[in-house]
Amino acid sequence: MDLFDKLENRNSPLGPFTSEGYGYYTFPKLEGPLGPEMIFNGKDVIVWSINDYLGIGANPKVRKFDIEATEKYSLSAPMGARLLTGNSDEHEALERELADFVHKPEALLLNYGYQGIMSVIHCLVDRNDFLIYDELSHACIVDGKQLAMSDTSVFKHNDIESLERQLKRATGRMKPNSSILVVTEGVFGMTGDLGKLKEIVALKKKYDFRLLVDDAHGLGTLGKDGSGTGTELGCQDGIDIYFGTFAKSVALIGAFVATKPRVKEFLIANARSQVFAKSLPLPIVATARKRIRLIRENPQWREKLWENALKLREGLRNIGYNVLPSESPVTPVLTEGSTELCTTIMRELREKHGVFVSGVAYPVVPKGMVLIRLIPMASHTEEHIETTLNAFEAIKPIVFQNVDEGVTA
Repeated sequence: MDLFDKLENRNSPLGPFTSEGYGYYTFPKLEGPLGPEMIFNGKDVIVWSINDYLGIGANPKVRKFDIEATEKYSLSAPMGARLLTGNSDEHEALERELADFVHKPEALLLNYGYQGIMSVIHCLVDRNDFLIYDELSHACIVDGKQLAMSDTSVFKHNDIESLERQLKRATGRMKPNSSILVVTEGVFGMTGDLGKLKEIVALKKKYDFRLLVDDAHGLGTLGKDGSGTGTELGCQDGIDIYFGTFAKSVALIGAFVATKPRVKEFLIANARSQVFAKSLPLPIVATARKRIRLIRENPQWREKLWENALKLREGLRNIGYNVLPSESPVTPVLTEGSTELCTTIMRELREKHGVFVSGVAYPVVPKGMVLIRLIPMASHTEEHIETTLNAFEAIKPIVFQNVDEGVTA
């Protein structure tokens, strides 16, 4: 059978959305300067769907520095993979600053978060090892385990008893040259709850394993100094490999892992997505350094982010919505309903109220459920929050229509 003919019959859960819904539900175009107010389909909207948590992407100082760094270095430099011709003092300085920020001895830059963590997982474990991960782990972790040749198993979300069962299983099957890697997240991006990092670290007293934590949503938003979920929970020392991305709080491309020197040395020579890929361009590296410094110097950004997040979720609860018990700025609203209800909510809010939100239905959440995820930013104002709450109040008859009387959405 011809490969292209076969593709036409290969079903995808996103199929209808990437055809009829293209440009609206999928691949929408938010235009204008990055910020809490942008333009969608020619109309001004309040945006709750971008991950610039601290509002740093629209910061005038940062934008000015971006221009200066590009003029100084150009987007082409350095050319080549870091291993050969793509290294620089800027790259090495950023790694030192990142390690210091997240309280680890060393850090290694990665070109992309998704690609990077896949490569790290693939690099760390071999066919003699055991990889155990949380069932709600991000797709990059799932894809990483598919690349790995290790024995893989999953534990129920944030269920320490389930994890311990998998650790017992792996321990009982280990060979002399076997190792165990446990992978979880600091913040689960759809639901906003934190990984049970402290409890997982405590299991090291009973089982021999290493812990990799994807803290994409925790870096910059959690911890007394913004250094992430491990600091927030008081167990950063127990995380053996800390992964952070620039794609959220830093509002940039790139990522890093922070770990022990001997692990970094191994990854430098063996992480294929870095060994065989062009180095991060110097303007990106230089502005990442600037942004990390600003994040550390301006704790009020993080305080404002949390103030906005708490106001938003309290307001949503007060008008009758089921806001999941998020422990991060992520604000997930869960209701009963179909995929059609999900698209209706998005369209109503966008077209009639100028509020841009994103929603998901099955298979991302169980059948019969709809999840609307709002991402607060430090740059949202009280007026933005008030307008949004009024919009959610106005659409309640649509959202609640399939919910039994007396049960809130």
